[in-house]
Amino acid sequence: MKILVLNSGSSSIKYQLFDMRDESVLAAGSVEQIGEPGSHLSHSFHTGQGEMNKTVRTLPIPDHRQGFDLIASVLRETGALADTGELRGIGHRVVHGGEKFKEPARVTPDVLAAIRSLIPLAPLHNPANLLGMEVAMESAPAVPQVAVFDTAFHQSIPAHAYRYAIPKTLYEAHQIRRYGFHGTSHRYVAKKAAEFLQKPLTSLNLISLHLGNGASAAAIQQGRCIDTSMGLTPLEGLIMGTRCGDLDPAIIFYLARETGLASGEIETILNKESGLKGICGANDMRTVGELAAGGDPEAQLAISMYCYRIKKYIGAYHAVLGGLDGLIFTGGIGEHAGFIRAGCCENLAHLGLEMDGGKNRESAEGGFSIDSPASRVKILVIPTNEELEIAEQTVACLRG
Repeated sequence: MKILVLNSGSSSIKYQLFDMRDESVLAAGSVEQIGEPGSHLSHSFHTGQGEMNKTVRTLPIPDHRQGFDLIASVLRETGALADTGELRGIGHRVVHGGEKFKEPARVTPDVLAAIRSLIPLAPLHNPANLLGMEVAMESAPAVPQVAVFDTAFHQSIPAHAYRYAIPKTLYEAHQIRRYGFHGTSHRYVAKKAAEFLQKPLTSLNLISLHLGNGASAAAIQQGRCIDTSMGLTPLEGLIMGTRCGDLDPAIIFYLARETGLASGEIETILNKESGLKGICGANDMRTVGELAAGGDPEAQLAISMYCYRIKKYIGAYHAVLGGLDGLIFTGGIGEHAGFIRAGCCENLAHLGLEMDGGKNRESAEGGFSIDSPASRVKILVIPTNEELEIAEQTVACLRG
């Protein structure tokens, strides 16, 4: 059973082809800089000897249709997919499902119209996601298509956690509430944590930390998300690579008044010039770590602020969960930056979290634990796989 997963951006299409009989990746790649000079395709595929080969092709790719056709062509040429008739389905990542979508949805004209109506909530992402679905449906009309939403996992959050303390009329008229993002990742690692602990997910209380250039936390109670750090947009919550995270909203009015900056300029600063970059000038945690190790005081401050914000969320979510079985680190930083994991868990023994420094400095394939024997809570490092989760949800949706 072959499932193609597509993540369509404004000038790119990322893809993975899975054989869902064993969840193996048959091919993966991306089409980049669509409609721009230097457009190219990077494609990795399995050889007959079980190895992965990679090919890069630089050629004009004027639009997404040409991009999809190029993907189909290279999948045929490398033997991964004879034609689109071999596909059981195509799963699409969609950033924002609003309040309309609590689970994956088979793509229909009504579903497309509903996603289009949510563009004001995700003006940078939903239009590109829609374009990818429309092109795929035109190019492979006989293949069932499924939309999988980043926000869906968080739709179980109760009203007292998702409502903001603003007039109800604004909430109802403009859908201003907490939605949360990275839901596909949080759901995937929660399931993997349950497998690792050999317990039903419905019996566990977990805190999931997705730490990458974007970062978010989720409180998961018996398999259901009950709170998450990102809000109406991905700007709220943890400190990120270039996003500020939690902020006194009056700062925006103060900046407008004192600097004369327009609202769009302030929005750009908070989304693209803040976070780690704003504190120390670098947004890649590897670079920040190197600078800090070399004695750079601003990089050291950035790491302290980053970990402190996460610790505050761990404490808050521990309180609302009423007890904790596992803390999960995932994402590029969560999976690879042991010094960040150590900083986040420092002095949390009173919450039952005690890290084993030796385990934390090691690495292993798949998920592994870094808690000490004295820890009452399991501390897990679990690599995320959002593409596989989309493929699994696509299969589940098509099976009804």
